Amino acid sequence: MMKILLIEDEPKVASFIKKGLEEQAYEVDQAYDGTFGVKLALQHEYDLVILDIILPNISGLDVCRQIRKHNKSVSVLMLTALGSTDDKITGLDAGADDYLTKPFEFKELLARIRALSRRGSEAPVSEVLRIADLELDLTKKTVERAGKPINLTAREFSLFYYLLRNRGRVVSRVDITEQVWETSFDTGSNVIDVYVNFLRKKIDKGHSIKLIHTLVGMGYVLKEQED
Repeated sequence: MMKILLIEDEPKVASFIKKGLEEQAYEVDQAYDGTFGVKLALQHEYDLVILDIILPNISGLDVCRQIRKHNKSVSVLMLTALGSTDDKITGLDAGADDYLTKPFEFKELLARIRALSRRGSEAPVSEVLRIADLELDLTKKTVERAGKPINLTAREFSLFYYLLRNRGRVVSRVDITEQVWETSFDTGSNVIDVYVNFLRKKIDKGHSIKLIHTLVGMGYVLKEQED
């Protein structure tokens, strides 16, 4: 049984979500503020954390950051009324795996939970993937280049893993959105481009061999190529 921590300060919304999830046979613990949410998250083992951004005491963004410091593997789904592209980037960069904007249909919430559950249960193709002088360890969720650790957020790690798993193959923004974000493609969003730029700064900056390449009008490809 999947164990979920719900951190939501609106009683009616929290009750609706908790009741609906329990009817789907999920086990749900609940917190109404950020402080207690962090306490529960660090004291117990959860498969998924669902949290609002605007919370009493500690914001959902800080809750997510604190959880990520101690637990790299738990899935985090942010549920919030803040729905601009910048808001989404801020949430994802804080360590969230997915972002659902209020108001939402409960069936979409369930679909997001199932997608995160599948992602967490997938068996890795290999524990360690390599390209050039870079090494990605799926088990430890770490990335190193030339022996130096690279600190990636959960979303950056997922995106880079997808590129590395498809090394040498051009992947479109639609592919990335559907496979990494697991949502339908929004032609007005630049989230993918922003995150690829984040990766470039962390992965390629300062190295003569660039790994992340853009094919204008087509997408991105991970391959070895000297500058």
